[in-house]
Amino acid sequence: MNYPRGPSAATALTTPPTPASITWHDATRRDAFERWLAGAAARRSLDSRTLRSASSDASFRRYFRIEGQGASFIVMDAPPPQEDVRAFVAVAALLQSAGLHAPQVLEQDVAQGFLLLTDLGSRLYLDELNAAVARGDGRHVDALMRAAIAALVQWQSRADASGLPPYDDALLRRELSLFPDWCVARQYGVTWSDTQQQHWQAACDLLVRSALAQPAVAVHRDYMPRNLMVAEPNPGILDFQDAVRGPISYDVASLLRDAFISWDEEQEIDWAVRYWEAARKAGLPVDGDFGEFWRQLEWMGLQRHLKVLGIFCRLKHRDGKPKYSEDLPRFFTYAHKVATRYNGLGPLARLLEPLMGTERVDAFY
Repeated sequence: MNYPRGPSAATALTTPPTPASITWHDATRRDAFERWLAGAAARRSLDSRTLRSASSDASFRRYFRIEGQGASFIVMDAPPPQEDVRAFVAVAALLQSAGLHAPQVLEQDVAQGFLLLTDLGSRLYLDELNAAVARGDGRHVDALMRAAIAALVQWQSRADASGLPPYDDALLRRELSLFPDWCVARQYGVTWSDTQQQHWQAACDLLVRSALAQPAVAVHRDYMPRNLMVAEPNPGILDFQDAVRGPISYDVASLLRDAFISWDEEQEIDWAVRYWEAARKAGLPVDGDFGEFWRQLEWMGLQRHLKVLGIFCRLKHRDGKPKYSEDLPRFFTYAHKVATRYNGLGPLARLLEPLMGTERVDAFY
């Protein structure tokens, strides 16, 4: 959930139809939205004439920006039954209770999937990091990442995860199944042999066992620069509605091995050590041996990357959003590096190599 900031506008209380630039495929939903927005605008002194598209994402959700009271606000359109805003509302409150900077829900119609939120601005972490890298400003990169690490430790140590859904065996395996179903079979048209299927299941067993053996904490589940905003206090945190109670290494793996920006492994390890030290200081149950924690992080990241490979291919073939598939090579690189590094995962590397167009021979067995 990220959205560019637009210019300010007057705050006259008007409630015209939504602008023609905002398309609706369902006139009934458009009418319901306009009725709800009219009420919210009247209560919050918003100017409906300033409503404009802010962003959409990989889900069915859309975001609009609207002005009022000398500030801008965000409107979420999350159509049921595809989306359920109750999780967003609950996790936003959980983040705020942990002292973190997340959007505040000002108005809500849970049944129809409409929310009015505070606006965290337009300075996307991903854009800031890319710009800092381009100008060689390593200090700014490090400052941003350290702030994200500090917020992650705060989230894990202060958020009450007891009410979150468990990241259990069934969910982990359901996510992993996206890779053979959508990436292997649909994207590449490959059918695995019985032996290859056995290798895949053995790798899944190893990854799931490793994940479930870790201490469970609150997991954002998509804690990466595209979902963080440069804000005050920093960072602003978005796209948290899929939060679960699960492996302690998951969110740090998401942050360090991101969908849209990559780092040298030396830098990844430096930030991982900083996280590990801060987590231990905060009393979080990370493994006392950093080497073992790093292995947990790598294996957790591998599970995530296989899932994302499947999701990106599903977005292309099912949802008509092909742009995500442009990042498949990044995730294959992440996954293959880990699979070739650890005993037991070599057969998985062999499954990945034909899809990557490579013939490596250094995979362990």
